[in-house]
Amino acid sequence: MTAPARAVGTLPAFDELPVLPESGTRHAWGLFGPDDELGTLNLLTPAVVRAGLDAAQTGESIGLALDSDVIDPPLYGRRAARHVVTESGPVVDDRLDDFFPQAASQWDGFGHHRCRAGAYGGVTAPPGPGRPRLGIHHWARRGIVSRGVLLDVAHHRGAEAPDPLVEGTITPEELRAVARAQGVHLRAGDVLCVRTGWLATYRAAGSRVRERLAADGARVASLGLAATEDTARLLWDARVAAVVTDNPAVEQTPGDPAVGSLHRRVLMSLGMPLGELFDLDHLAERCAADGRWTFAFTAAPLTIVGGLGSTANALAIR
Repeated sequence: MTAPARAVGTLPAFDELPVLPESGTRHAWGLFGPDDELGTLNLLTPAVVRAGLDAAQTGESIGLALDSDVIDPPLYGRRAARHVVTESGPVVDDRLDDFFPQAASQWDGFGHHRCRAGAYGGVTAPPGPGRPRLGIHHWARRGIVSRGVLLDVAHHRGAEAPDPLVEGTITPEELRAVARAQGVHLRAGDVLCVRTGWLATYRAAGSRVRERLAADGARVASLGLAATEDTARLLWDARVAAVVTDNPAVEQTPGDPAVGSLHRRVLMSLGMPLGELFDLDHLAERCAADGRWTFAFTAAPLTIVGGLGSTANALAIR
């Protein structure tokens, strides 16, 4: 069971959080109760949800999930789902074999990353089928509804920006600069959407580039958020409910072991959901056209009991 949402004003600042000895990261384990399954999604109170829905002004709805065949070949050793059609008299059904929920636009669940002390909340039980602790189905039961804020780093950098398919860093200072340039301010419970330009560049790339990225395995190169403590501090102190990006891992990859992992700092330690490979390109065009960078954000993760992740199933409603 998840504890009732803790009042935002009672949450400690990042620098007041305890340090987890096994990872050296500041953590929020137990902050929302000993059996918490939602992490910073607890910030999505009814008042926050209502305010998020108010960000929809025109009613224009934009899907944020990629078509299933865009990431081709799949990254990180995943395989493309085989779409099988079966017929029985007048009834025609789909069947997906080798379906990887995290092969395209995706959520990373809390069971997806762990350290020696366990996954989020100190859970040490092995994840998977029949083990509901930290399963993605807990998010699915309540859904993710809030105000979305798009920070378009690619647009801010302009045409002379470095190639986002090469490892590069988006610092907290740059995120603040983009927010100032766009005239937006983060508030508690926001879903922060960061457009790096990785996906747009990938779409335009030829098959040789795509095959090289897939062959790189766990070392796929990408522009992304710095994996530093300063990034975790910015996200926590802004009271962000979740972070989604248009690149493969939110953070820059393959990264530097000496710096550490943003997944460890944010997903595992703070209980902050991460979304990857979200399709933010059309949304960015619409936001740039009228200078309005906020919208209602909704997502319905798959109800896979014990699931470690899910397809994105997300919308922006402007």
